[in-house]
Amino acid sequence: MKKELPHFKIGSAYGGTQEWCPTYWMNIGGCAAITACDCSIYFELWKNIQGLYPYDINNISQTDYVDFAYVMEPYLKPRESGIDRLDIYIDGFTQFLSEHGAPDINLEPWDGTNSLEAAKGIIIQQIDHGWPIPCLTLLHQHPSMEDYVWHWYIINGYEQFDDTLMVKTVTYGTWRWFDLATLWDTGKSPKGGLILFS
Repeated sequence: MKKELPHFKIGSAYGGTQEWCPTYWMNIGGCAAITACDCSIYFELWKNIQGLYPYDINNISQTDYVDFAYVMEPYLKPRESGIDRLDIYIDGFTQFLSEHGAPDINLEPWDGTNSLEAAKGIIIQQIDHGWPIPCLTLLHQHPSMEDYVWHWYIINGYEQFDDTLMVKTVTYGTWRWFDLATLWDTGKSPKGGLILFS
């Protein structure tokens, strides 16, 4: 079984990327704000929630997207330790949504200490209900996860093969499939987790 949520493109980029941001902290640490920008645009395009993206939603340009990232920045401001807890993300993005006409979107934390089997179930549930999933990975033991260390990204699809669940991750303007067993078993502490929309 396979399900992928739609996602917008900007030129050849699949969603936005912090690498477009010209200022130091947003360029190296704007990943939380970028996931919130991508989710906000998704909500406008596919959840019929208006007023989140202040530019032309039908013609998303790189320039407008970067400007939007700086609208989001005060709510999810990069910092030396990073946005390294789920509650910091929830507080910031909830405030943005409330101030931009979407107070009914609820955000809940789902901790990375939960089991792999539980993670499979909650990811399938969220994607089946049409919600992208912001995901935080802190430390990780596996070399294939090097670009995802201390990083926020989005999960927006899954494919199930017997006991294996592949998940589609979105970051840096591109997508990549991972075995959830690899992604979830960080082998390190502290752990990150997921943000669940409803």
